[in-house]
Amino acid sequence: MKQPFRNKIFFFSFLLLAFAVCASAQTGKQLKVSANHRFFTDEKGQPFFWLGDTGWLLFSKLTRDEAETYLEDRRKKGFNVIQVMVLHTVSAVNVYDDSALINRNVARPLTTPGNNSADAKQYDYWDHVDYIVDLAAKKGLYMAMVPVWGTNVKSGWVKKEDAATYAKWLADRYKNRWNIIWLNGGDTQGSDSSATWKAIGSTLKAADPSHLESFHPFGRTSSSEYFQSEPWMDFNMFQSGHRSYDLDTSKSEHRFGPDNYKFTNIDYNLKPTKPTLDGEPSYELIPHGLHDTTKPYWGAADVRRYAYWSVFAGGAGHTYGHNSVMQMHKPTDKGSAYGSKKYWYTALNDSGAQQMHYLKDLMLSKSYFDRVPDESLIAGDIGEKYNYLAATRGKDYALIYDYTGRSFSVNMDKISGDLIKASWYDPRTGRYFLIGHFGNRGVRNFDPPGEEGEGNDWVLVLEMLIKQSYTQ
Repeated sequence: MKQPFRNKIFFFSFLLLAFAVCASAQTGKQLKVSANHRFFTDEKGQPFFWLGDTGWLLFSKLTRDEAETYLEDRRKKGFNVIQVMVLHTVSAVNVYDDSALINRNVARPLTTPGNNSADAKQYDYWDHVDYIVDLAAKKGLYMAMVPVWGTNVKSGWVKKEDAATYAKWLADRYKNRWNIIWLNGGDTQGSDSSATWKAIGSTLKAADPSHLESFHPFGRTSSSEYFQSEPWMDFNMFQSGHRSYDLDTSKSEHRFGPDNYKFTNIDYNLKPTKPTLDGEPSYELIPHGLHDTTKPYWGAADVRRYAYWSVFAGGAGHTYGHNSVMQMHKPTDKGSAYGSKKYWYTALNDSGAQQMHYLKDLMLSKSYFDRVPDESLIAGDIGEKYNYLAATRGKDYALIYDYTGRSFSVNMDKISGDLIKASWYDPRTGRYFLIGHFGNRGVRNFDPPGEEGEGNDWVLVLEMLIKQSYTQ
């Protein structure tokens, strides 16, 4: 064979291989709701456990180099969804001092024709958003984007007709990017300006039907309270909020309080069936109740508790947040919100953020789509407040989360198998500690390691024992 011809064959083979690799990279990335309507999957039907981080002011406050630092850190720590505001206010200006809108009108985005988003010297607000969205895609991260924060709509700055125009423009701009999730709302009650929220939701879905959509609600409420039957809402999201038990006013507000698993319980049993998750629990290092900085600050144990409680109750994932990271607190800021004591780049490495992926690792290590919440695993009192025991199981495994490390008893016949392997799973390190092998019958007591107390949390893992591994 002549060399030039051989080279041509090699060249075309290389092109075909490159095309296949590119196609493979895109295939499976589009998120969908699972067949049982409880969880998320990719296009191939593989489980997708939502592990979100709250980066609300990413688009407006970080430079491109800073965005690289932030996104790469979150990728390495196992996060796969970033919750972010597209417009914090109608006066939004990014770190490069470029405005998002003309005359604060969402129907008139301020764009500069001909700008190249890859050219750091030539771009506008929207090119910067494009750049960060595409950077996240390169890292395999989804961007859960809030089109406009709720206060702007509630205050009257955003009218229904303008909102629909803006939503159409936004959907057209980003519908061909695989890593988009739409979060309508933004810390607001759906009953406030309901017609506007419905206009945004339905317009986004009509113009961009392939991307998932939900509603980020006000504290201690769920999207299901307002839009459960709306065809544009693919999954539910609730905000359990930042209050502690002593600050809880949920009874007077006819809402749930700090027991975030109760939100999951309600959403889980609604029709039509939709996935649900806690999109804003108490942030790490934010004061109890947000506003009084003399109050205690939530720590890593607290964010673990909210995560395991809501997921074991049937959640399709969980979103973590940090006080300093969600507002991207920088040395150039004039003060900080909610008593932030760190800058965002230091807060990235706080303990809660480093430990979140152990929950995702645990859930993905078991059979996924058969998992259900099941408090009947507990023989006796499931407990209340910090002593609550969260229980979930699949066909051949069961998981029980114990926040205080108190002893408890288990009904041992809830999963398949004659023999069961029991282990303790450490949510701080992701390590397993074998307890032993037991017959799968009767009631058995388990006593976690360490002294009983808040933050001595453990997961009891019960698994059907395969005979071969048992005899080795």
